[in-house]
Amino acid sequence: MRTEFSNQEGSQIVDRIIATIQRNKEYLSEVDSHGGDGDHGINMNKGFTFARQELDELPSYTMSDGLKVISHVLVNKIGGSMGPLYGSFFRGLSVASRKSETITNELMLEMLKKAYKNLSDLTDAKVGDKSLIDVLAPTVETYEKTLNAGDSFNECLSQSLTAAQLGLEATKEIPAKIGRASRIGDRSIGFQDAGATSCYLIIEAMVNTINELFEE
Repeated sequence: MRTEFSNQEGSQIVDRIIATIQRNKEYLSEVDSHGGDGDHGINMNKGFTFARQELDELPSYTMSDGLKVISHVLVNKIGGSMGPLYGSFFRGLSVASRKSETITNELMLEMLKKAYKNLSDLTDAKVGDKSLIDVLAPTVETYEKTLNAGDSFNECLSQSLTAAQLGLEATKEIPAKIGRASRIGDRSIGFQDAGATSCYLIIEAMVNTINELFEE
């Protein structure tokens, strides 16, 4: 099995992320309706569809190029808090990888860490606040731990996705402490967070696409 992929091949990751958000537009808004304004899927779909349109005008693009386009669109064309937050997230992924023709296990960790740092610079949210941090933080931590243990790229991806899923499930058991859902406090218990849901879907799309590249 392959242990790395090219930045050019990684454009498939960008395509999968966009398609995943578009496909889950109604689901994300339904999740958001339990504590937020019920428009998370609408706003995310709007941004990613704009990104799709911009990318379709390019003759070709690398993973880093595509992630940069998503970042720019989310910051400039969708409202609310998720535009800047996810814009910074995708910009981190792009910046960490843009000078590399090949994406290795080690570089993927750097991408995730940069994305997490960028996002953390914009929000005070921490694990336990019922937000996308509940998914992203354990994803990055688990990836780093697994990599440091000497495990393969594939195993790092698998373990980090499991951590992301557990983080998402955990948001059902805690009250919202930030964002619009914090207005209903304990009444948000029993429902997963919308931002955590979209974050999980994005990570899942990345992991599944990379695994498919490795199987080619």
